[in-house]
Amino acid sequence: MSNSNETGAKMSNYRWVICSMLFLATAATYMDRQVLSLTYKDFIAPELNWSDANYGTITGVFSLVYAISMLFIGKFIDKVGTRRGYLIAFGTWVVGAFLHAFTGILTNGIVSGDWMFTFEAARENLAVIKSTGNIALAVSTVSVWLFVFMRCIVAIGESGNFPSAIKITAEYFPKKDRGFATGLFNAGAQVGALIAPFIIPGIARAFGWEMAFIVMSGVGLLWMILFYKFYDKPRDNKRVNKAELDYIEQDAVAENTVSKDNNDGPKIGLWKCFTFRQTWAVIFGRFLPDGVWWFFLFWAPAYIRDVYGYSSDSTMGMMLIFTLYLISMLSLYGSYLPTFFVEKQKMDPYKGRMKAMLIFSFFPLIGLFAQSAGAASCWYPIIIIGIIGAAHQSWSANVYSVVSDMFPKSAVATVTGIGGMAGGVGCLLFNQCSGLLFTYSKETNMSFLGFEGIDAGYMIVFIVASLAYLFSWIMMKVMVPKYKLVEV
Repeated sequence: MSNSNETGAKMSNYRWVICSMLFLATAATYMDRQVLSLTYKDFIAPELNWSDANYGTITGVFSLVYAISMLFIGKFIDKVGTRRGYLIAFGTWVVGAFLHAFTGILTNGIVSGDWMFTFEAARENLAVIKSTGNIALAVSTVSVWLFVFMRCIVAIGESGNFPSAIKITAEYFPKKDRGFATGLFNAGAQVGALIAPFIIPGIARAFGWEMAFIVMSGVGLLWMILFYKFYDKPRDNKRVNKAELDYIEQDAVAENTVSKDNNDGPKIGLWKCFTFRQTWAVIFGRFLPDGVWWFFLFWAPAYIRDVYGYSSDSTMGMMLIFTLYLISMLSLYGSYLPTFFVEKQKMDPYKGRMKAMLIFSFFPLIGLFAQSAGAASCWYPIIIIGIIGAAHQSWSANVYSVVSDMFPKSAVATVTGIGGMAGGVGCLLFNQCSGLLFTYSKETNMSFLGFEGIDAGYMIVFIVASLAYLFSWIMMKVMVPKYKLVEV
């Protein structure tokens, strides 16, 4: 049990230690996503003969499996418990990340029949055998589907991160603080993306792209050890004193739902969740916005290379990517905005979040001018994408918090998973269609609104991305006009 019998003691702040653990988990998983985007154009594609359509297929299938997994992983975590479920999910991700490194070895062995068990030897043999058209096609086909298989393992593992993190946030923070806490741990996505350009291309250049995936799997394994050591529910955590426990449980006290035996409330079946309008509000809040965010995450390095000619391991390329994600860190200020509306303007949590999210939905509209501004300098579209990223992360933190505001803790991971599924489907469509569009625009030199070739393709994507958030806000408001707890 926790030190809940202590009276008159200064409130401990262990909830922020837990929040930092969630931050590190998010940073690690998003660095993993950056490993692929940062190594695709300059390292993997030349070696394995990939096209943009191939890359779109890989990212698209990842998104699909992620979406399907999210539908069930939340329920799994609610059933087996946060600690066990989170560790199983993260362990799956670690294994998947590690396996990526062996794609070249496996491709070489399958295509040539000449098995070589070092990365360099396999790379050299692939360079020799793919000189003919048929062999080159076989190399790309085999390697793409091996990568697809390994990304599927990663997707299953990564799908457990946000349902677990949102459930833990609901355990450790009152409603008024959840948006800010979610924004803090969700900032791990930007921090991971900030660090990655300075680490991943350097590792790939010095030791091969395979080592970048191995390093990431090691980081994930270290996090699992730390989480096992430091996490427990607040009432069972000896590092949480009575003052902090009372602060954490203030909503439950007000609603007379305090559970002395760590019961998370009434159980809600997976399919039952789809009967609530609140669930559909979350679905609409995730579908298009997640597709936009993942597009920029997966394609930003390729965009910089395709449109402006800077490789991911060039100084300019690294600085552009770093600046993009540095600007997106402004989301930390946005995450606090609902707390201001709740505490200072005395709004209910949902009304405060929706007001904040309406504000966030207007910022992506500047994306309509990204391509035009890029004619003057490559820095302008990067700054614009960074602002869109900040708006997205602020938006995302509050969509996650909507779940814990209106559902019992027993269903938080389940509904978060359903929302993640919707986001994953959006990502699938966004990335798959983008890859096909970019390949088509280059091959046909397509024209659109004064842009030609791949520039025209990117212009189309920017238009969709810019309007996505405002449309999603309208649909959320239609589904749930005002704050309403789910009644079971």
